[in-house]
Amino acid sequence: MKNELLKKLPKIDELLVEAEIAECIELFGRNTTLEALRKSVDSIRADILAGKIEDFDNAVVINNALEICRKSAQRNLRKVINATGTILHTNLGRSRLSKSACDAVIDVAKNYSNLEYNIEKGSRGERYDAVTDLLKKLTGAESSLVVNNNAAAVLLALSAVAKDKRVIVSRGEQVEIGGMFRVPEIMEQSGSHLVEVGTTNKTHLRDYESKIDENSVILKVHTSNYKIIGFTQDVSLKELSELGEKKNLPVIYDLGSGSLVDFGCVGIHDEPTVQKSVADGADIVTFSGDKLLGGPQAGIIVGKEKYINMMKKHPLTRAMRIDKMTIAALEATLREYPEEDRAVKNIPVLGQILSDSDELCKKAEKLHKLINGCNREIISKVIKDKGTIGGGSMPGHVIDTYCIELKSENINPNSMELQMRGFDIPVIARISNNALILDILTIDEEDFDYLAGCIKQLY
Repeated sequence: MKNELLKKLPKIDELLVEAEIAECIELFGRNTTLEALRKSVDSIRADILAGKIEDFDNAVVINNALEICRKSAQRNLRKVINATGTILHTNLGRSRLSKSACDAVIDVAKNYSNLEYNIEKGSRGERYDAVTDLLKKLTGAESSLVVNNNAAAVLLALSAVAKDKRVIVSRGEQVEIGGMFRVPEIMEQSGSHLVEVGTTNKTHLRDYESKIDENSVILKVHTSNYKIIGFTQDVSLKELSELGEKKNLPVIYDLGSGSLVDFGCVGIHDEPTVQKSVADGADIVTFSGDKLLGGPQAGIIVGKEKYINMMKKHPLTRAMRIDKMTIAALEATLREYPEEDRAVKNIPVLGQILSDSDELCKKAEKLHKLINGCNREIISKVIKDKGTIGGGSMPGHVIDTYCIELKSENINPNSMELQMRGFDIPVIARISNNALILDILTIDEEDFDYLAGCIKQLY
């Protein structure tokens, strides 16, 4: 039986004349198609030898090859549907860009641009000119610089301003920022010397004063990715800035997430804005572009012009500089901010954080109507839940949201989750209470029909 089946295996040359294969060559190229055909034949041969196949025809070989080609053509980095309810999901790319930012990226990517060319003067220009004035206007700072992420911004600031100096930082602010990168290690790379003050839960102004000398720099780190609750005390940025001015020492503030919007309207009062940080007297403020700002990955530095100029001249600036697409996306994002209502409307992360619970309920009901009954094996219902901001931002703050709960007597939720990840556009969901949960907070309505189609195929 096996020998007869092995004899039926077609030769590659025979398959190449098939119309479907000709179309495949047109779509994916001859070499890719040949490799797929060989893999398909080899796979069927292995199944024959293992006794897994009783019969087959050339259509099976061709269909397998077409599927191999289709999968090989998928980009490694591609769209997924975030159904987790975590807005700034680090593993899923954090902030989504606004439409204007996406349009700006496409425009400069497909065309030449004035990246480092001053059109008015007809001479070389600065690549940061596109965002410098915007950042100064929005934050109130004297000057600005942009590098590739906030860790780089902190490293550059310390390297340029604090090399060989004593950097005084509270013990409770020596955070790990993700990927096992820690503030003390970044300081070590900068050539500065860490001086701890205070304790994990309490630090006083006198602790800083007792350690200061003429060779010191003060560093304050906003603990944006965790909270200490209970018997606590820290020193405000304004107090440290006054101390720095009195002692003629620079004060660096690693703000982390970096928001230009006051979220007090939704009960978030412990996330300082960039504007307030500058107004409170920090000489240098660093923050991320791809978290609460809602732009591309970037490390933004604003502050006193003399310190920004020191950083611009530092050799690390070249190694950390951002490319034209990042600048384009950042500029477009910043241009949304002069009118806060417009920013909230157009920048996805802001709209999600400030989501209206009733509107989310309506969205959930709309999706539920589409999927309810589309798969006889699955029972779906709308439930209330809590979404999170994520990305190391606003720890402990939750957002009232609504979800679609999918349960089945015959399909394990782990199997459903695995299948959802396996579709052409992977759906990343979570499991809770023995059910698959799709959180409406992070799902776009334009993906509802696709989601319904995916759920229909679950088995």
